[in-house]
Amino acid sequence: MNTTPPDRCPAWAQLQARADGALRTSLVERFGGDPERAAGFAVEAPGLRLDYSRQRLDAQTLGLLVQLAEERGFAEWRAALLAGQSVNSTEERAAWHTALRAGEDAPAEVKAALARMDELAQGASRFERIVSLGAGGSDFGPRLLCDALCGASQGGVRFVASSDPLALARALEGAEPDRTLVVAVSKSFTTPETLANAQAARDWLGGRPHLYAVTANAEAARALGASEVLPMWDWVGGRYSVWSAAGFAALCAIGATRFRAFLDGARDMDRHFAAAPLERNLPVLLALIGVWNVNFLGARSLAVLPYAHALRLLPAYLQQLEMESNGKRVDREGREIGYATAPVVWGVEGPPCQHSFHQLLHQGTQVVPVDFIVAGVSAELDANAEAQADALACGTTDPALPAHRRHPGNRPSSVLRLEKLDARNLGRVIAAWEHKVFAQGVIWNVNSFDQWGVELGKQLARAILERRQ
Repeated sequence: MNTTPPDRCPAWAQLQARADGALRTSLVERFGGDPERAAGFAVEAPGLRLDYSRQRLDAQTLGLLVQLAEERGFAEWRAALLAGQSVNSTEERAAWHTALRAGEDAPAEVKAALARMDELAQGASRFERIVSLGAGGSDFGPRLLCDALCGASQGGVRFVASSDPLALARALEGAEPDRTLVVAVSKSFTTPETLANAQAARDWLGGRPHLYAVTANAEAARALGASEVLPMWDWVGGRYSVWSAAGFAALCAIGATRFRAFLDGARDMDRHFAAAPLERNLPVLLALIGVWNVNFLGARSLAVLPYAHALRLLPAYLQQLEMESNGKRVDREGREIGYATAPVVWGVEGPPCQHSFHQLLHQGTQVVPVDFIVAGVSAELDANAEAQADALACGTTDPALPAHRRHPGNRPSSVLRLEKLDARNLGRVIAAWEHKVFAQGVIWNVNSFDQWGVELGKQLARAILERRQ
């Protein structure tokens, strides 16, 4: 694999040389000089269309970004990822989450787990409430899936991620132990928050065999009292686990048919990612645009704004996916990095956000790139998203207006459009972002699949608790 730092690749210097010109050339000028820009700077993948015409780049810049990916050996890294090779170097294991949605090509153990999930979900129909205990990726993914596809009821599933006793108490409020199933999701079965909640829920169940576990540590789960254990594998990281048995509670809520559609959508994106030329590859373009904004135009954050209430939890999901994966300060060879890596990712649903922080987006001193996500939910929502993207790009600098009413424009955004909002397209969106994160990790030469930065605080917390006991 290529170990050359990206800032020593020939394309990097050429991109740096183009950055000043990109900042000086307004998006109004770019659209004026190219009537076909809106059509030319867009790409399609199954169920999705990405319009990046409002980004501050041109065809030559895009070509250099593709060249940078090639110089970093992207094709070889992509092949290793998809083949289940050991791309997680610090933990010496694969990151083979694509195998979880490979359909008939999936490993036998994955097929067996899915079949068992279906059986258990059918039996779980007798429960009035399912309480899913998890943290991080074990919580964000299933929670998003239920909220997006089941609405306010979340299919009778409640989620608990905090060790604050109030969180579990609220999840169990009004429930009866005889009619409640608890699912504890922890790969190691040592996650403090999940274990504390599982122990409390076990006691609340009063000995009933209504505690299931999803883990790679079956022995510990059985010792805690789990009556059923679904597997996780060491080649699946938590933030990439929604496709696995970690999504069991979501499967119970949305049903096996829609869960399979969710997996099928991800497989659609895996195939596109594997085969499409880099300049027409939707996840790769998301990655390259982000590299351009972060490393050459100085952006330090990215706002993700879904204009669909059903996708309101998507920014939080993507926040963990990007920042836990690529928020790294040393490269794969252990060298200090002298360039920026993952930006701060944040956002909420639109249009409520227009009455919150859009003032800063349009007239603030920071330039924040935005990814708008639209799903054809209503003409009004789509119009609002397009209007915000146009306003950021073009602004209004009419000299007749007082200064406080002028908008500078030239603020970059992309619009990702779903052909419709359903399980399959949700799978496509999430898989696209997974591949975006991986592609950026390749370019930045970081391991996107470990998260040592979350360990120190846990260790210190345990030491503090031991001193106080």
